[in-house]
Amino acid sequence: MLTYILRRLGAGVLLLAIVTMVTFWIFFVLPKWAGVTPQGMAAMYVGKAPTPEALEATVERLGLDQPVAVQFYNFVKDLLFGAEFTFGRETVECAAPCLGYSFTTNTPVLEQILNRLPVTMSLAAGAAVMWVVGGVAVGVLSAVKKGSVFDRIAMSLALVGVSLPIYFTGLMSLAFLVHSWNLFPVPRYVPLGEDPIGWFQVMFLPWVTLAFLHAAQYARQTRAGMLETLGEDYIRTARAKGLSERRVILKHALRPTLTPIVTIFGLDIGLVLGGAILTETTFSLNGIGKYAIDAIVSKDLPVIIGVTLMGAFFIVLCNLIVDLLYPIVDPRVRIAS
Repeated sequence: MLTYILRRLGAGVLLLAIVTMVTFWIFFVLPKWAGVTPQGMAAMYVGKAPTPEALEATVERLGLDQPVAVQFYNFVKDLLFGAEFTFGRETVECAAPCLGYSFTTNTPVLEQILNRLPVTMSLAAGAAVMWVVGGVAVGVLSAVKKGSVFDRIAMSLALVGVSLPIYFTGLMSLAFLVHSWNLFPVPRYVPLGEDPIGWFQVMFLPWVTLAFLHAAQYARQTRAGMLETLGEDYIRTARAKGLSERRVILKHALRPTLTPIVTIFGLDIGLVLGGAILTETTFSLNGIGKYAIDAIVSKDLPVIIGVTLMGAFFIVLCNLIVDLLYPIVDPRVRIAS
């Protein structure tokens, strides 16, 4: 078991290193191949309508005219050990891990991400509970009642949920449930520690909107897995032994079905923590996703790079946790390791 954990930790670190290299290549090497000059690269750091003097100073400050190997070394060094940025006589320190410094807002990127992280975590936590519990429960009932009216209605709604984009369901819910019928307050994030009831009321509609999309996928996945498992010989053996149908379904049939569910859950929660762009933008929640969109609009490249690396970190972390959960969900993994 210890060997299995160490292998997964090593694979996670290696994957983060590869993601860092790919991110650097996309943002620094690929533009050069496309013919972008160092001054053109600098323009993405200083915002809109920069002066020639500001461009030249940025090129020199960031070393954009240096060889690619030197730039990558400085990129990794700043990320791991921090960096200092000089503005004339003023020097600004970006503590490690330095995900960059926004010259548009004059703030470290990591600081802004951490300030917005509670919003994204609140959105991810509530929506994840809804889509996992709701999707798996509906999938199990649909498999047990295959061909029934409930099965047909549930799978039809799941198909609708997968097909409708978040910005459509989100705008419809805002138009009717918030502005027309006044059933929910206008979404303005309230910290959980300040007002738990207000936090729940504000976040409930974004939770439902985000969970509706994912729950549909989980319901279909669970139903397909359950139908396959219910046809196995050991399920017939369990029933022949006189076990209750509830125990057969929950203990013997559902457990093997959870392995792919855990896998896709790790990917989904990692993506949401990396920034639920559509949901946060639709409901005007100042989380990581909206931070990324604002940076794209203002051409704030350090923020875009920082959010990309942070999103990759969350995805790798969540998949690492999923790998460590496999031996608990499926004992065959523990034996193989």
